[in-house]
Amino acid sequence: MKALAASALLTLALAGCASAPTPLQQDQAYTLEWIGERPLMDYSHLSLTLGDDGRAYGNAGCNHWFAPYTLHGESLHFGPVGSTRKLCAPALMEQEGRFLKALERVQRWDTSHEGQVRFWLDDGKALRFWPEES
Repeated sequence: MKALAASALLTLALAGCASAPTPLQQDQAYTLEWIGERPLMDYSHLSLTLGDDGRAYGNAGCNHWFAPYTLHGESLHFGPVGSTRKLCAPALMEQEGRFLKALERVQRWDTSHEGQVRFWLDDGKALRFWPEES
């Protein structure tokens, strides 16, 4: 009985030391890991930064992208997305297109216990990001 109680106290103590999820922050760069149910292609780098001026921007894998956004609590919406017009390999362009179209379908965001930031689309799928180290 004493061992069980000690184990329960240790579990509670360790749970209290776990870090709380990091809130979504403006002017913080995030790196995309997944688009819906698909991970990114190897060696591709897609990123997002929410500027404090209401403009989001980043790298879409081949091109730089930009869009207005509104953030109110857990609600997040992007306006029309624009980008530069460089051409890359067809597979990279397909992935970029999926990402840019998905941004315009974002409804809300949350953070996992591991610190991953998730942007939830209108179909229940998510864009999953990791904060970049400063």
